Amino acid sequence: MMKMLPFSQRFCALFSLLGLFLLSSFSIEPPPICYVVIGKQVSETEINAAEDLQKDLEKVLSGEVAMVNDINIVPEKAPAILIGTPQSNSLIATFNQSKKINITTENLGPRGGIWSKVSSKKRKEIIVLAGSDVQGLQYAIYDYAQEILEIDPLQYWTGKEIPKKKAIDLFAFSERKIVPPKVPILCYFENDVDELANYRGKLLEYDWESYTEMINSLVRLRYNAIQLFDMLGRPEFFIRPEYKDLTDYKVDVDYVEKMIDYAQEKGMKVAIDFALGYQIHPMSADKATCWKDYKEDWLTAWRYYLEETPLKKTDIFILRPRHQVWDWEYESSCGESKVEVFNQVYKAFGDLVDEYKPNADKVLVCYSDGMEMWNNGFRPPKDWIVAWSDHGFGDFEHLPKTTDGYNFGTYMHAGFWLNHTVHNPYPEKVESVMKDMFSTYDADKFCLVNGQNFRPFLLNIEAYSEVCNDPDNFEAASFYSKWAKRYFNESSATLAVSSMKLLHEAQPNRIGYVQHLWEIREAISYLSDSPIQRPGKSPVPHDYKRVENDLEHVQVIKERINLAVKEAEKGLELATENETFFHDYIYLPAVLYQDLIQFERTLHQMSVLKKEYEDVPNEALLTDIKALLPQAKLQLKEIYENRNSGDKSAKWDNWYNPKIRRPNNGFPTFKMLEQIESNLNSKS
Repeated sequence: MMKMLPFSQRFCALFSLLGLFLLSSFSIEPPPICYVVIGKQVSETEINAAEDLQKDLEKVLSGEVAMVNDINIVPEKAPAILIGTPQSNSLIATFNQSKKINITTENLGPRGGIWSKVSSKKRKEIIVLAGSDVQGLQYAIYDYAQEILEIDPLQYWTGKEIPKKKAIDLFAFSERKIVPPKVPILCYFENDVDELANYRGKLLEYDWESYTEMINSLVRLRYNAIQLFDMLGRPEFFIRPEYKDLTDYKVDVDYVEKMIDYAQEKGMKVAIDFALGYQIHPMSADKATCWKDYKEDWLTAWRYYLEETPLKKTDIFILRPRHQVWDWEYESSCGESKVEVFNQVYKAFGDLVDEYKPNADKVLVCYSDGMEMWNNGFRPPKDWIVAWSDHGFGDFEHLPKTTDGYNFGTYMHAGFWLNHTVHNPYPEKVESVMKDMFSTYDADKFCLVNGQNFRPFLLNIEAYSEVCNDPDNFEAASFYSKWAKRYFNESSATLAVSSMKLLHEAQPNRIGYVQHLWEIREAISYLSDSPIQRPGKSPVPHDYKRVENDLEHVQVIKERINLAVKEAEKGLELATENETFFHDYIYLPAVLYQDLIQFERTLHQMSVLKKEYEDVPNEALLTDIKALLPQAKLQLKEIYENRNSGDKSAKWDNWYNPKIRRPNNGFPTFKMLEQIESNLNSKS
C-alpha cells in the first residue's frame, strides 16, 4: 500500500501544481528587444520609413520592435535607434546643437543623411539615422537596412533569404555621411506593364500588392518619382482588337487616385505625361493632328485633367512633342510646321500648369523625332527640363547640337518593347553612356527610367539608380559582381554574370525577344504565302528578302545564347543559396530566349529551301522542307511548355503565359504551322 504524505507536504504539492497551471494559462509577453525612436513632429513619409525599419528589424531580430516618440521610455539596456530630421525630432536637433552630430541642409544639402552613434548620460550608445530633410532620412534608413541588416531592397521580387542578427550587430558600422544624389529627380516610368498587370487579379490593372511592393522597392533604390502611364488607360487597351479580345477594359479612376496617394505617402513625386488619349478622359484622335484648329479642345482636355481627375495631384508635368493621342510622330493635317506647333504648345501648356500648380516641375521628353525637332530649333520656355532620349537600349541615335542653356536630363530604358519578355543586362553601357551624358551635356537634372514590366529588368533598374546616385564611384564590373554576390555564392555568382553578359551579346543592334517574334512572323508569312499581320496596323505582303535579312545575325545570336544557357546551367548546379532566384532570373530567361531562337532558325532553314525551290522547282527540296516541320512543331511545343511552367517560385505563376503577354508583334501558333503545311502540300 502507498504511504500517504503528511498534510503539509500534500498542500505544498497541490499549491505548486496550481501555480504551474496559472503560469501556463497566462503567458507573459517578453519586452521589445529594440526600440525605434521617432520625433513628435513627424510627417507621413517619415512614419512610413520608420515602420519599414521597424518591420526590417523584426525580421532579422526575431522579436518585437517597439516604436516610441520619447527616448526616456526606452529601457536603459535596450538598443535604441533614433531617426528623424532636426525639424521633426527634438533630440536630433539637440545632438546637432551640441555638435554630437552634424546634419543640416547647409552641411550635406537637400537629401543628405548620416549614420552615427551617440553616447548620453543614461546609455552607452544610441544609433542615429538622420536626414537633412525627409528624403535624406529615407536614404539613411534604407541604406542602413540594406548594408547592416542585409535586407535586399528587391526582396519581394528576388525572395532573397533574410539573415538573422543579434542586437550587437545593429551597432556594427562606422560613422557615415550620405551625400545627396547626383541626379535630383530619378523617375521610374511604368510603361508596357502587361505581365505585371495581368499575371494575377484583374487584367490590365495592378493588383495592390504588386503595385505597392514595386513602389516600396523603388523608394529603397532612391527613385523619388514615378510616372504613371498604362494605369491611366492607354489607347491600345480600349481601342486595339488584340486588347479588346482580351478584356472589356475600363479604367478605375478611384483606383488610380489610390495609387497616386500611396506613391506620395512614400515620398515619391508623381509624374504624368499629359497626353490626351487616356481612357481617363480621351480626346478624339482627329483633333490631335491640327493644333491651330483644335487648340481650344487640347486646352479644355488639359483643364479637365487638372480639375476633374486624380491628375490634379500631379507633381511633375511631362509632355512629348508628338501626336497627343497615339505615341507616334505629329504630322499636321492642316499644313503646320511641327516645330512651330510645339513651340506654341509648350508655352500654352506651361502657362496652364503655372496657373494650377505654380513652381511644379515641367519636363520635355524628347522621345524619337523630338530630338530631331530640338536640333531643328524647337524650344519650350526656359523653365522646362529637357530629357534626351536613348534609342531603347541605353545608347543614343541622336545627340544635342547644343543644350542652349537649358537644364538637361535623360530618358533611359532598363527594358524596351523590342525585348519586353527577356532582359538585356548592360551595366557597362549604363556606366559609359550616363557618365558621358553627365560630363558632356550636364544632363544630370532629371532621369526617367523605363522599366517595362519591372520584374525582368531589376538589374538595369538598379544600375541606373547607382550611376545617378554617385557616378564617380559607379563601376560596371564591380557593380555586376557585387549584385550577383548579394544573392549567390561566389562560384555561381561568377557564372551568373558570365551568362548575363552572353545574354547581352545575344541581343545586338536593338534586337530582343519581341523583335524575334516579328522576324518569326516574317518567316511564317513567307512559308505560308500569306501577308504579315501587324497588331494595330494594316498587313504587309510577304517577302523572302525580309527573311534573308535575318539569317546571318540569328545564327550568331544562336551561338551566344547557347553559351549563355550553358553558363547558367553550370551556375544553377553550383548554387547553394537562393537557387530559386537563380533559376528564375538567370537560367529561365536565357532558356526562353534560346527556345525562340531555335524555332526561328528552323523556320529560316525551311525558308532558304523554299527560295531554292521557287528558283528551281524540285520535289526533293519540297520534301526537305516538309521534313523540318515536325521539328518546328516540337520546338513551338517547347516554347509553350517552358513559358507555361515558368518560374519555380509559385509567386510568379502565370507570368509567362502566352495568353496574357503583351501582344506586341504577336505570337506564333500551331495554326500558323498548319497553314505552312497546307501551303507546302498545295505545291506538290
